[in-house]
Amino acid sequence: MPDQPETTSHLNLLSDLVKMAAKAGADAADAVMFTGESLSASQRMGTPEKVTRSESSDIGLRIIHNQRQAVVSATDLSPLALNELVGRAMAMVKTVPEDPYCGLADPDQLATHMPDLDLADPVTPDAEALVERAKILEEAALAVPGVTNSEGAEAKWTRSHVAMAASNGFAGGYATTRHFVIIEAVAGVGLEMECDHEYRSCTHGGDLEQMEVLGRSAGERAVRRLGPRKMATARIPVVFDPRVANSFVGHLAYAANGMSIARGTSFLKKKMGKRILPKDITINDDPHRPRGSLSRAFDGEGLGCKKRAIVDKGVLKSWFLDLSSARQLDLAPTGHAARGTSSPPGPIASNLYMEAGKVSPQELRGDIGEGLYVTELMGSGLNLVTGDYSRGAGGFLIENGELTHAVSEITIAGNIMDMFGNLSAADDLEFLHGFDAPTIRIDGMTVAGSRDTES
Repeated sequence: MPDQPETTSHLNLLSDLVKMAAKAGADAADAVMFTGESLSASQRMGTPEKVTRSESSDIGLRIIHNQRQAVVSATDLSPLALNELVGRAMAMVKTVPEDPYCGLADPDQLATHMPDLDLADPVTPDAEALVERAKILEEAALAVPGVTNSEGAEAKWTRSHVAMAASNGFAGGYATTRHFVIIEAVAGVGLEMECDHEYRSCTHGGDLEQMEVLGRSAGERAVRRLGPRKMATARIPVVFDPRVANSFVGHLAYAANGMSIARGTSFLKKKMGKRILPKDITINDDPHRPRGSLSRAFDGEGLGCKKRAIVDKGVLKSWFLDLSSARQLDLAPTGHAARGTSSPPGPIASNLYMEAGKVSPQELRGDIGEGLYVTELMGSGLNLVTGDYSRGAGGFLIENGELTHAVSEITIAGNIMDMFGNLSAADDLEFLHGFDAPTIRIDGMTVAGSRDTES
């Protein structure tokens, strides 16, 4: 592996830190280290704005003693600072309340195979390459007729390395890279301006779409939003563009989080093994997808992880569980722990996606006489306890299956369980964000407009 020397160096440091904690009296300990570097370039209206570079290094130590745990972090990696880190952790662990569910994994639970997921691009772009990406993005957007301004374009590259060692014998690490580009175009003049954007992120620069294509798309999206109309309040079908449809995958991850289930604060708390979506809908979590945005070789507690259906043919099959939430629910952990340097592990999804349906987006909306096509959502708008859903939205009116004029100042509302039950999916799934979904349709949503309140 290209990062093997780096991994070895970090693991040696972390192993020494864990041994220091044991010598100080800890019953168990684990330590994580994150290092990173980034380079970015941006421009606006043809003028380069900035080129920035940064590097970081953080270490976190968790000590467990007498069913109590404490987490401390530092950026100073000198021997003296690490010795002080252990002392602070031991002092803290004596003051926190007992937690019967804290603790490291048993050795037989640990990951034994570290798959090569191709998460690190061996090609490192220089500043000139990022400047060129931003330049081409903005020029392509500004070349679209009707585009009058730009909020700017940015290209960024990051490289991160994570390593973890624990007193239960686990030791592992890996590197990841990310390439980001974003452009926001403005169309129209005066009080009739509208904006839209394009954004892409991937592990390898060679997987990025052409900058000209992305820039032109941002410009065309902005122009199409000009002259938005208002809608009357109605109960109609709502179709969600993939760039916002993935929010429903995120809502599922939020509601199926093991800590929320253990606390009894999720609308899914009594839904395990029950149908929550139509039988043709499956939602998978795949931490081992090569070059995946949220892929990982192991979870934040050193457990192995694997692809699993969270919802299989409409039926809820799994929570997202770390060790603590699994112990509280008397279930096996699912390898979904995530870990930072300043907090204990907690459950989180990896590459979560809704499988593609069998019809095109055009066919999905083809029988809609009047409906709404949503391209923008605002606000969080989900009550985790009740499932009540309400968000600001913008997009286009659907008339006889076709997208017509832009609409704005809309609120869409419903209950998420009713919405799940009336959901159908198109066949245009793309893996772009880590949480992904194709175009989806939800029938019978309440769309609150403002046209009927105008004088």
